[in-house]
Amino acid sequence: MVNFDRRRFLGLGLGAITATLAAAALWPVWRYLAPGEESGAREKTAVPRERVPVGGALFIQHQGHPSVLVQYAPGEFLAFSAICTHLGCIIQWHADKSEFLCPCHGGRFSAQGKVLGGPPPRPLDPITVTLDGDRVLLG
Repeated sequence: MVNFDRRRFLGLGLGAITATLAAAALWPVWRYLAPGEESGAREKTAVPRERVPVGGALFIQHQGHPSVLVQYAPGEFLAFSAICTHLGCIIQWHADKSEFLCPCHGGRFSAQGKVLGGPPPRPLDPITVTLDGDRVLLG
């Protein structure tokens, strides 16, 4: 009777250790394959209207990514990802030409995010903009 109890105890202990090791090995695989959390996708970024000059651009972080907010006409705002669609460089605003320039390969974008020249294959990625009183909301 003593051997049976000892065997049973060792079998349960070995099973528990095996289950723990299997869970520890599979957890990183599960986290990698599981869909990402969408909490950041619903967050909005608020910017006071007066921070964006008419005919100018304001570079900000939106949901952890570089973004740019443009007031191309009084009260008319557009927002884009500030990442060039060619190779992922951060674009720069050139106020004298009212356009964006990618410093890596000379890609040019209009104030509305359209490609004007250079190697970018598509326009800048747009971000939804809504007005809320004296604030501009991105996202």
